[in-house]
Amino acid sequence: MVEISPSRADRLTAILTAGFAPSYLAIVDDSAKHAHHAGARDGGQTHYSVTIVSASFAGQNRVARHRAVNAALAGEFATGLHALALVARTPEESARSPDQPTT
Repeated sequence: MVEISPSRADRLTAILTAGFAPSYLAIVDDSAKHAHHAGARDGGQTHYSVTIVSASFAGQNRVARHRAVNAALAGEFATGLHALALVARTPEESARSPDQPTT
């Protein structure tokens, strides 16, 4: 029997869910938009956009939130994740923002 490994998006979902217990999480593979750019690989799974809403971001500034997410995804960056466009908000910030999903 051949074991199929989860896609990078599935791993990102698992890591971010375990680390931040988000009330909202959206992950989009943007790799096709970056084909032939630096960091792009055959088969994609190198460039992602992530929107995450989590109460665990309360009291953290934007830089601290991004550092926390990047630290959680360090293993993915080490194995081919090249770029991450990140929006990280608290549920309260998300509720006040018309361009973001509510929890």
